[in-house]
Amino acid sequence: MTITLMESPSQTLQAQIQGQVITPEDPRYDEARLAWNRKVIQHPALIVVVKTVDDVQTAVTYARQHNLGVAVQGTGHGNVRPADDCLLILTKEMNGVTIDPIAQTAYVEAGVQWGAVLAAAQERGLAPLLGSSPTVGVVGYTLGGGLGWLGRKYGLSLDNVLQFELVTADGQRRIASATENSDLFWGLRGSGGSLGIVTSLVIRLFPVTTVYAGNLFYPIEMATDVFRHYRAWVANASDELTTSVLIMNFPPIPELPDFLRGQSFAMVRGCFCGPVEEGEKLLRHWRDWQAPLLDDFKTIPFTEAATISNDPIDPLPAFNSGAWLSELSDEAIEAIVRYGAGIDGPSPYIFAEVRHAGGAIGRVQPDTAVFGNRDAEFVLSVVGVAPHAEAHQQLVAYTGELKEALRPSLTGGVYMNFLEGVESQQRIRDGLAAGGYERVSQLKAQVDPDNLLRYSFNVSPAKM
Repeated sequence: MTITLMESPSQTLQAQIQGQVITPEDPRYDEARLAWNRKVIQHPALIVVVKTVDDVQTAVTYARQHNLGVAVQGTGHGNVRPADDCLLILTKEMNGVTIDPIAQTAYVEAGVQWGAVLAAAQERGLAPLLGSSPTVGVVGYTLGGGLGWLGRKYGLSLDNVLQFELVTADGQRRIASATENSDLFWGLRGSGGSLGIVTSLVIRLFPVTTVYAGNLFYPIEMATDVFRHYRAWVANASDELTTSVLIMNFPPIPELPDFLRGQSFAMVRGCFCGPVEEGEKLLRHWRDWQAPLLDDFKTIPFTEAATISNDPIDPLPAFNSGAWLSELSDEAIEAIVRYGAGIDGPSPYIFAEVRHAGGAIGRVQPDTAVFGNRDAEFVLSVVGVAPHAEAHQQLVAYTGELKEALRPSLTGGVYMNFLEGVESQQRIRDGLAAGGYERVSQLKAQVDPDNLLRYSFNVSPAKM
């Protein structure tokens, strides 16, 4: 008698792709399901580590056939909804980068982190529009906006995409650009991954190799004055200057030097991409006003852009929130300083930062992409560490109080890349251009009527 062993569906899938299929029984599962943000606890029904566009198409087709939603993760810095009971696609092995120095563009695959693009582009005297951290994924960052240290000069990362390649929920490979599937091209830029799985993109690069950048540290007791002085400094700032002002609360960890460990500061940070001599003149506004405790503004190669913010590289359980501000009024400054430094005790925030937008960001016509809130001058970002549910709830409540205190200065809009979880799900309309949600929802009904891609920004398909 011959016994024929039947393959499981996941084994059949494995035979059809170049990547890896990881089931919950696999010893690799617990490591594979982790996001960079360790606060996110997720248990997908199946994990597929894709290597090619064909792998993505096959995985999506499998999910549709087996009634599974599809979540996509590059690094797992941002998370709207945990990838529970779904097929989780990991793109980390799609890591190709090709620089075209003549066209000043980069071809970037889905799993690439910004650091790889930066290194390759700088070898050719060019720079991408990365954010504050080189370990963040290019695709997720760009689909949500992309406000980095060259933003006021060259605009958002999403404004400098020339072409997307993507796989939609029907398993079809598509190209989206200004001339091909232009409706998708409009909708992808600001709606996260709700319309399709981006497998590669072509982005513009810019001739930046050296910048004048760094941080100024002032005593926390001077915070209100520092914020007001900052407001005056950026009032007529040139586009070459992208900056922020913040309350920074360094944790009491041994990795930090003594003068930072457990201390709080009012800080000014920024990047000037014009002539170095002009950057030095701009900093006189601060140096002539009040000598900082620490001044590390200097000429640096743009390869060292990560040193401006010094964002953490290692995974941690992070809480994120934010909002667009119409102004930095005295009342808004008082609220940010008060909650940033702590009320009746230490603040739960690592930092409360106000970034200066405007410049090239605001000069893009609002109907160019679904991304919204281009008219706002400032955006607030607050970040804390939430190692357990109680800490997360404390941060949610504390941030609610801060936003209530800021209400007169809030535009009502949000920058989706600064939100997470329930807040991201609830505020999607506030992150998009006027009428944008309705139009994206109609696009969603065309390319993903069953809402297979429901783990990204919370766009539901319109009822047709």
